[in-house]
This record gives sequence, structure tokens and C-alpha cells, in this order.
Amino acid sequence: MSELYDLLQDINILTLLLLVPLIGALLTFFSGKNEKAARLLPIVFSGLTLVLASLMLLGFDFGNAGINNYQYVEQYDWVPSLGITYHLGVDGISVPMVWLTTLLCFLAILFSWDVKNRTKEYMGLMLVLEVGVLGVFMTLDFFLFYIFWEIVLIPMFFLISIWGGPRREYAAIKFFIYTHIASLVLLLAIFAMYFVAGGTSFDMIYIQEQGMDWSIGFQVMMFLALFFGFGVKMPVVPFHTWLPDAHVEAPTAGSVLLAGLLLKMGAYGLIRIAIPTLPDGARELQWLIIIVAIASILYGALASLAQKDLKKMVAFSSISHMGIVLLGFATFSAVGIAAGVFQMFAHGLITAVLFMVCGVTQHIAGTREIPKLGGLATKMPWFATFMMIGFLASLGLPGLVGFAAEMPVFFAYGFMNGAWNWLILIPIASVVITAAYYIWSMQRVLFGPLTEKIDTSHLHDVSWYEAAPLIALCALIIFFGLQPGLIYDFIRPVAEAISALVPMGV
Repeated sequence: MSELYDLLQDINILTLLLLVPLIGALLTFFSGKNEKAARLLPIVFSGLTLVLASLMLLGFDFGNAGINNYQYVEQYDWVPSLGITYHLGVDGISVPMVWLTTLLCFLAILFSWDVKNRTKEYMGLMLVLEVGVLGVFMTLDFFLFYIFWEIVLIPMFFLISIWGGPRREYAAIKFFIYTHIASLVLLLAIFAMYFVAGGTSFDMIYIQEQGMDWSIGFQVMMFLALFFGFGVKMPVVPFHTWLPDAHVEAPTAGSVLLAGLLLKMGAYGLIRIAIPTLPDGARELQWLIIIVAIASILYGALASLAQKDLKKMVAFSSISHMGIVLLGFATFSAVGIAAGVFQMFAHGLITAVLFMVCGVTQHIAGTREIPKLGGLATKMPWFATFMMIGFLASLGLPGLVGFAAEMPVFFAYGFMNGAWNWLILIPIASVVITAAYYIWSMQRVLFGPLTEKIDTSHLHDVSWYEAAPLIALCALIIFFGLQPGLIYDFIRPVAEAISALVPMGV
């Protein structure tokens, strides 16, 4: 693979990953009234981006893995007087997330084939969103990181406010206010670390090296600011209230990208920036991270159990599953960190299926209200199959990707101090609750007599543009559930290096 790596390095593969969807977005925006071009251009350019990301995955050098051993690095001066550079690079944590981003964007665009309202704007905004998310996962300069972080807010705001449900304006504004306030706190923390580090460079690696010598008091303050900035995006309890509204009102593709990618940006910020840069601060606040993680896990699960709207149930389940990511990070162990990152990847695949299934339900049945549905498996067998695979993966059925992510997190937390910790029973209780709301929902939606509460004469199974993304995602959920090591091999060396940075005092 060395020849492939050298080739990709020579062609500046990371810059290409940003340019291709950006060019696709511009061409889509200026496609005029050509509806066919407005659909085909995004598919072609997002597909090409997926191919490039797949080549990058294949060319990864496992012999050069570990913290700060970034690959495909590109670095050019941008504003030398302030120490701002165009600095890109990827490692074993970011490579799987880059590939996941290109995959979900391509499949979300394909799933949106039937969008007729302002098609070119809808498709173009999803490509802009892809550029922003890829930038977050690839940049190694704090200033550039913040630019990409903010870029993501713009297309998601318009996707919700223009193509969303009846309360779309309220949901979009709430999403923007919450995430933008968190972003401002994040920006203040970035500038504080920049000036304390000497005010000469925004380079993440440089500031991380300087951070090792900072006082515990300063590290605690900065970690609290970063934890808030990234935690709102995940989101964690109690800063989660924007998420259910945004998900319920967003169009299906918007929900897929919101849950599959935007939530992962918050978790990525914690493991890429907050913990490695401020290890002493992270250790001092480990108790807080654990409390917030467990609260998010249990609250999300209990709230899901109470929902009547299928999409709102899935939205609350995301809070619970992102809490599992946070719990893995909070152990500061190599196993827990690696499993937390893998959970980010796994949840991205699973939640895409869940929200697509919710979109199909609304589109075909005309409602997502669980009490109004029933017996749909007889009319929609393919739909029922996709729903069952997604639900079973999300509840952690062995053999599917969710189990391979969650089990090591609970294992790492259970033996966090080298001995069995009975407190593990608290977050593990969520497994029972999760199984309850998913199995109960499947029983009410798919099985039993065909519902008489809605008109079922027009019911039909999924269309080709809905089935194709769902088949691909379900296949990957099964494949990586059976072969999780293919992704863990990327993550493990970096997780071990990050774990070594955090002095274990508890």
C-alpha cells in the first residue's frame, strides 16, 4: 500500500476531499432549472468524494500510527503573523470518521432523490455540510477548525428551516442558538489556550505540547469550557433539549446527517482536542464526565420509552448512545477510548438506518405516531426488515455493530480501577430499557393485525432510492458487527497513546 499512500500524498488527497464536494455544491447551486442536473450532480460529486475517502482508507500506513503521527499531511502558511496555517492531516481516529462522512452524505443524497421543493438548494446545502464536517475531522489548526465548525451550522439551519416540519422555524432557531452559544465558548477557550501558549501559533500539535506544562487550575477551566462547547453538540444532559426538536422537524436526510455526523463532531472534539491537550484537567473532572455520561445514557433511554412519535424516540435514543461514547472516554483507558470512538462510527451507521426508516414511515403511511400503526410487515416486508436490523443493532444484539461498540465500553468502565465496579450496573440498566422501547415499538408498528386507524389501501414497500441506501447500511452494520477489528485496528494505537497521556489518579 506504500505506492498508493505516496500517490495520494502527491495529489493532496485531503484538499481534494474538500474541493470535490465544494465544486459539486457550486455546480448544483448554478444548475438553473435543470432538475435532472440538480439530482445527478450531487450524487456524482458525493460519490467521487466517497471513492477518494475509500482510497485514503486503503492507503493508510498502520506502521506509522499513534498520537500526533498524522498522515497525508498538508501544511501551508495562511496568516503567518498570527500563526494561522492551512494544516490538514488524519490519523486512526479521524480516518474512519472521514470515510463515514463521505458514505452518509452520498447515501443521504441518494435517499433524497424525490425531493421536489427547491431541489438544487437542498442538494447543494448537503454538499456544503459535507465540506464543513470533513474539515472538522481533518484540520490540525485551531483557527481553521473553528471555521469549519461554524460552516456546518449554516446548511443545517437552512435544511431544517426550509424543508422541515410544521415547527421548523422554532426548531432551526433553537438549534442555532444552542450550538452557536456553545461555539462562542469554544472560541474563547481556543483563544485563551493560544495566548497562554505564547500567541505564536494556532497549530493543534504545538498547543497540545505546550498544554502539558499548564497549571491544573488553568487546565480545569479550559477543559470545562471545551466540555461545554463540545458537549452541547453531542449533546449531553442537560444541554440536549435542542436535539429532539431539530430531529423531529428536520427532513429525513437532515436528520441522518445531524445524528450520524454532527453529533460526532462534539465527541471528536473531546477526544482529539480536550483530553489530549488538557490531560490534568480531564483527570480532575473525571467524576463530572462520568456523572454526565451516565445521566445522558439513562435519561435518553427513559425518554425514548415514553415517546409516541417514532422519530422522536430515535432522537432521544441518540442522547443515550452518545452518552455511551462519553462514558468510554471517561475511563481514560485504551479499551474505553477505542470503544468510544468505535461507538461513534457504529452509531453513525445505525442511526442513518433508523432515521431513514422513520422517513419512509412518514412518507408512505402518512404518520409516525406509533399507536396509529400496526401490522405494516404484511404490506411492507422490506421496510420491516430494515427496521428490525436497525432496531436490533441499536439495542446491542450480538453479531451487529452496536454490540461490538457498547460491550467494550461497559467492560472498560466496570474494571476502570482494576477491580469490578458495581456502579457499572447503573449504566447497564439502560440496555434493558433500550431493548424494551425498541422491541415494544417493533411489536406495535410491524406486527399484529393491520391498523385500521389510517388508510392502508395505498401502502407500498420502499422505493429503489430508499432501498439502496438502506441495503448498503444494513450490510455494513452486519459486516462490521462480525469484523469490528477492521475499524478497531485504525483506532487502537491512537487510543493507547491518548490513554498514556492522562495520569490516572482514580
